[in-house]
Amino acid sequence: MVSAEEEALLLQQYSIQSDGGEVFRERVEPYMRQVLKYEDPLRQEAALKTVPVDELKEKALISLAKEGIFSPSKNEEDHAFLLQLLFWFKQSFRWVNAPACDICDRETSVVGMGNPLPSEIEFGASRVEIYRCNHCSSITRFPRYNDPHKLIQTRKGRCGEWANCFTFYCRVYGYEARLILDFTDHVWTECFSNLYGRWIHLDPCEGVYDNPLLYEKGWNKKLDYAIGISKDGVHDITKRYTRKWHEVLSRRTITSEDTVSAILMNITRKCRSGLSSDELLALENRDRKESEELSKATYLEVNNSISLPGRQSGSVEWRAARSELGQADSLSCSSCPIRRCVDAHVSKIYDALSAILSHFCDNNIPNERIIEVFVTLRSLMQNLKDANFKSRRVTLDQKLQQIFEILPSAERLLSAISLKAELHTVGDPSVATDGNLIHTSLALPVALDAVDEILSNYKSNIFYTKGHQFPRGNRLCSGSVLASSEQLPIGIATAAFDGIRLSKWEEPDGAKGCWLMYKVHGGQTCELESYDLMSANDAPERDPMDWVLEGSTDQGSTWNTIDARSSVIFGSRFCRKSFTVDKRYKANVLRFRFLRGRESSANPRFQIGSIDFYGET
Repeated sequence: MVSAEEEALLLQQYSIQSDGGEVFRERVEPYMRQVLKYEDPLRQEAALKTVPVDELKEKALISLAKEGIFSPSKNEEDHAFLLQLLFWFKQSFRWVNAPACDICDRETSVVGMGNPLPSEIEFGASRVEIYRCNHCSSITRFPRYNDPHKLIQTRKGRCGEWANCFTFYCRVYGYEARLILDFTDHVWTECFSNLYGRWIHLDPCEGVYDNPLLYEKGWNKKLDYAIGISKDGVHDITKRYTRKWHEVLSRRTITSEDTVSAILMNITRKCRSGLSSDELLALENRDRKESEELSKATYLEVNNSISLPGRQSGSVEWRAARSELGQADSLSCSSCPIRRCVDAHVSKIYDALSAILSHFCDNNIPNERIIEVFVTLRSLMQNLKDANFKSRRVTLDQKLQQIFEILPSAERLLSAISLKAELHTVGDPSVATDGNLIHTSLALPVALDAVDEILSNYKSNIFYTKGHQFPRGNRLCSGSVLASSEQLPIGIATAAFDGIRLSKWEEPDGAKGCWLMYKVHGGQTCELESYDLMSANDAPERDPMDWVLEGSTDQGSTWNTIDARSSVIFGSRFCRKSFTVDKRYKANVLRFRFLRGRESSANPRFQIGSIDFYGET
């Protein structure tokens, strides 16, 4: 006799086989074998050795400090580390359109497919692409490896390899992670964020996170199925990635929705068969919460206020063939929130360096000696920056000891970087972190960049003049910033105020007009005396050219023009230009209206490396 439960299961299996369910199952089930490899301790141990973990931890803590979070919770630290892991992976993994020739390292062209070798099959390469060198005619093989252990060695591939390897790294560091299989030919990652209490989207190919509409709205993808695959089961999470569910539903034609649910439930049940009742209950509660989240009406609404980029990874030709360029391959993003500048250390560093230079100026110290002192200080700061952030300490040589003994302002500089000199203690004289370790991590790059700029000026015969030459005192700090738009994650508006050369504010569509407002700290009013603008690290065509600076005494209701400039050209990268303000108005809000970028007709993007306001509050 067949029980009622067994009969129902047999009927379900027959239904799956007869209505296209097997086709769907065969698309999903092989990925379970792949994600289970992520749990192998030997693979995980090998992966741990490839990540600069202390460097990423420091960057994570710095990113939190820039938001004013100096004592983060574990959930905040874990979330910030995950994002730094994503950015590191984006930089360390290589996208392959066509592999370089194995013999001469020059360009190749695809020939076709080849049979995998036993050594390639061992690491899951069931497909091998064959390329011929355009110069020496040698043949190069490109195995499409599926084993993450092999991928941490090769560090190259396309979205399949990228997502596979990055999801593995997420599991290595203990994040609940899924490999997301998009049936329209893409793969990415999701991780569960304890900080947000939900799953977040991460695309290692693009370096993008928590932006699930990227594919439908940015790439113009016609989605059908997006399936999350992990050691704990498989889930249909397509609704997270669409605001056009009814259109998506019309394209889900492989099998019925009931059959999709049944297949995913059966696979999930097998994955969880060995778990304890407590573990099962926790997973079921999380599944239920996610199901409720995905069923909310918000996932079915069309949101036309968000503008997202087309695909950036892969060659233009390849992206165009897939119709994933988006709208003219432009980059843009939604309006940004009000952000607070965590930059008091920048002003303190500039004040301290200005005091040192004033001392030299007052005492008629020869320029050669000034350069020598700053070269020595730079070496000290570089050594401190290179040291492990948890135990920063550098022994002082005779030159540095002399500097600290004859130059009282040097102690002030160290204090601005949260460092202290230990000259008269037991042991060798040294400099070490004093107080919060991340204060030092945040300030050291600022001090290094400022010293580099001072040295560059002196070597170019641009000498310090009190109150006029960089660096100078009375820099405004700790204000809040609102901009017309910004580029996440590395082009946010407050990056223009952090004192670090390589960071910048990017306005994706700002070349023909954009704005940035700066609200003075505590609602105070200030009388602006001057301001500096510095060009960013690259792309001179995005530099500001015409602008108006305005001030308001009523929190932005009415504005007075403070300064206006036109046809300004920044002659190099990291070029600082200082502008004296003739019209002195009291203001509690300052606003730049950038009217035109350098090549606004050819490039839609705008960027500025740094903005410094100087005045009395």
